[in-house]
Order: sequence, then C-alpha cells, then structure tokens
Amino acid sequence: MGLRDRLNDLAGAQQGAADGPDLSRRGAAPVPGEYRAGALEGLPQSGRERLARMKQDIQRGFFTSDLSVNEFLLVKEAGFEPLGLVLGSSIYHIGLQMANWGRNMELDVLTQAMYHARDLAMTRMEEEADQLGADGVVGVRLAIGRYEWGADLAEFIAVGTAVRHAAGELHRAPNGRPFTSDLSGQDFSTLLRAGYRPVGMVMGNCVYHVAQQGLMQSLRQVGRNLEMPNFTQALYDARELAMGRMQSEAEALQAGGLVGVQLNQASHGWGSHVIEFMAIATAVVPTREDHTIEKPTLVLPLQG
Repeated sequence: MGLRDRLNDLAGAQQGAADGPDLSRRGAAPVPGEYRAGALEGLPQSGRERLARMKQDIQRGFFTSDLSVNEFLLVKEAGFEPLGLVLGSSIYHIGLQMANWGRNMELDVLTQAMYHARDLAMTRMEEEADQLGADGVVGVRLAIGRYEWGADLAEFIAVGTAVRHAAGELHRAPNGRPFTSDLSGQDFSTLLRAGYRPVGMVMGNCVYHVAQQGLMQSLRQVGRNLEMPNFTQALYDARELAMGRMQSEAEALQAGGLVGVQLNQASHGWGSHVIEFMAIATAVVPTREDHTIEKPTLVLPLQG
C-alpha cells in the first residue's frame, strides 16, 4: 500500500504534530536532543560493557577505528590520538499525516521524525565519546537501515572514531559537547594545518510533498518543451528549508563557516511525490589569523 492510500485510510493521523518543534518557518532549526555528559541512557548493557573494555584498552594503548591507514596516520600527525569506534542508534517509528495532494507543502510530522531520530543517534554517539574522554569524533557517518519489522520503522545510526588531542588541548565545541565532523581524515588534517578546527557536524532537513498534476495539465504539456514551475518551485523551496536549518545550527555553535556541504535527497519508500532533502556539513572556526594553504602535490596510482 502506498503512502497516499495509507494517509487516506488514516484520516486524523496528524495528531501529535504539535508536540514537536515548529518547522513551518523558513530557516527554523528543530530543537536538538538533550546531551548530558556521562549519560548512558538508551545504551544497552552490552554497549556499557563494550565502553568499559574500551576504557581499559585505552589505558594500555589499544584503540579501534574505522579510519583508513592514510587517515589514521594523518590524524596522528595532526596531534590527535584515536581512542575507539563510537556509535549511536535509534529505531524510530515514523508517523503519518494528512496532506493536500494537489499542493506543494512540507510534511511537518515526517520532517520532525527524520530529524529527531538522527539527533538521538548523534547525541548517543557523542555521549559514548564523552565516556572515553574524547575531544571529538571524526569521520562521522549517518545511515538509515530498514528491516522487515514494519514499513514505518527505521534504524538511524551514527558512527565515527573518537579522538583526543595528544597534547591535552581541549578542542570541544562551545556547548561542551565533543566536536563532530564528517570530514575524511585527510581533510581533517588539512583543515587543522590551515588554521581551522571543526566544532560540530550540523544538519537540516525537510520532507516535502510535490503536488501531482491534473489530467488537463498533463495533456497540455504533451509534445512541448517547457519548464514545470510547480515542480521547480517545490524542490527549490524544500532545499532552501533544509539549507536554512543547517545554517541555523551552525550559528548556534558560533561557527565561522561550513565546509564539505552535502545536499542529499531520498524518498525512503514514502512514494514518488514525497521527498526528504537533507543538508549536512561540518561547522568550523578559525584557530589563528594567518591561514597557510599548502601547495597541492601530484599523486599517481601505481596500479595499471
């Protein structure tokens, strides 16, 4: 059964949307999840045992990491020690809401669900990093997994490598959380050498319904070259909402700018006319006034 059929069968399913943040205003960022240093809520017993083992491993100089060999060496060269692989997970039920299928409109309930689930996963990953005494998490990846338990259930996963500055310099974000970054180890090292540092991975999203065409409108465009202003405006507006919310998160971190911006889109099985736009980037601040940019070097692969 498609999303449109389910929504028509479940009139009134929009109840509960008022419980979440107001996402109707352009650029309004949802309220982030509560981060508490030292918290272990939501972490299963096996996860707590894993963190306890990792703490013992760190004391004897052993670490785990998903960094490549080059990334590992460059992160070490930048003055950071990998501590361990940290993750956060949230299996979330994605709600439903009524929509006018002849209109372009944001689906606030779905936007809130997708944002909140990712934020829960990110917060739990940060709390794991805090347990290890990390200054930050590098190489963060956000993923969505779906299982056969139900079409409305999805697991949101955040995973990365927790790192600590070898010289004891605190590089945490202004809000006290460990910094997060989705930059590769190479980009992270280059950024630090150029006089910048990451303060957090920021994101903004928007789940948007693109209005369907009527029969007469479809007939009028047959065989003609012409812009589809309805579709153009819908996708334009949805991307702007996601990007504005991402920038609002960066401003809350007192960032000086964003690097590595990615703008992704997916339907997540909701149907051809419902799309989520996701904007994600690493917020950075300068660490000194002079920024020396290294000259690029030529690298040739040896395999033929």
